[in-house]
Parts: sequence; C-alpha cells; structure tokens
Amino acid sequence: MWNHFIRHNKYAGAVLAVIRVYLGYTWLTAGIGKWMSGSFDASGFMKGAIASASGENPAVQGWWAAFLQHIALPNAELFSNVVMIGEILVGMALILGVFTNFAALMGIIMNFAYLFSGTVSINAQMVLLTTFLIVAGFNAGKFGLDRWIIPFMNRKLVKNGTPKKKVRTVH
Repeated sequence: MWNHFIRHNKYAGAVLAVIRVYLGYTWLTAGIGKWMSGSFDASGFMKGAIASASGENPAVQGWWAAFLQHIALPNAELFSNVVMIGEILVGMALILGVFTNFAALMGIIMNFAYLFSGTVSINAQMVLLTTFLIVAGFNAGKFGLDRWIIPFMNRKLVKNGTPKKKVRTVH
C-alpha cells in the first residue's frame, strides 16, 4: 500500500517535488560554494577521515580509510573536482527534475561516502530523504522535466527498434 502510494499518488508526487528541490538546492549550494572558493581541496578532509580510523573507538572503518589513503588521497585533485562537479550536477538535476532517479542515486552515493568518512552533519537526513525519491521512481520527477523526458526517451527507444521495455510513468 505504501509503495503504491509513494510511486503513483499525485499528492505524494508534489511532496516529493518539494523534497527533491530542497535536496537539489542543498547539493547545488554546496558545490557552488566549493567552486566559488577557487581552491577546494578535499585532501584535508581525507586525511582527517584516515586519522579517524585509528584509536580506541574509530569513527571510520579500516577498509574505507585504506581506500582513502591508497586511492583517493594520491588523486586528491581528481577527487576534489569530482566532488565539486558532482554536487553541482546532482543539485541541478534534482532541482529541474531531470533524470531524477539517477541524480538521487549519485547523491546518496556521495552522502554515504561522507558518512563513511566520519561526517555526520546533514548527511543522514539527506540519505533518508533521498531514499524516498529513489523508492518513488518516476513519481519523484513527475513535477519536473522527467514528465516529458522519460516518455520521449521511451518513444525513441521503441522507434529505434529497441525492445519495448518502458519506464513506468504515472498519468
């Protein structure tokens, strides 16, 4: 019953649109803030997370600290740019309701990366709200550009001879 409501009800779609725009605004402002600073460098954040993996009660799991130390930190400039651009793109996509489910998925992955790194802030709240968007499927972007983009893509897929597996839309 709950799943049907969140995936098909137009009032749920309206509430999801508010949640979507809030999350989008949060991501967009975070990304633009990093971009406008002109010198965003995630290496300090990574070093702090690595340091939090030791001690009596580590806040960061060892496997995540190893990833940060051996893969992310040596490529800190790349990861800094990916974080900054990712936050901006996820924010814009969620605000506009474009490829909402993919944007929400990328947002929740970033949030989990921050949580794995020992950050709490608003990330847990964002994970919870983003879960609603992902579970809602198409209904999360119904009051956005997905309303037109997803059916258009479905028509193009069918026209080009791709199997008729369609994304379920709500009317």
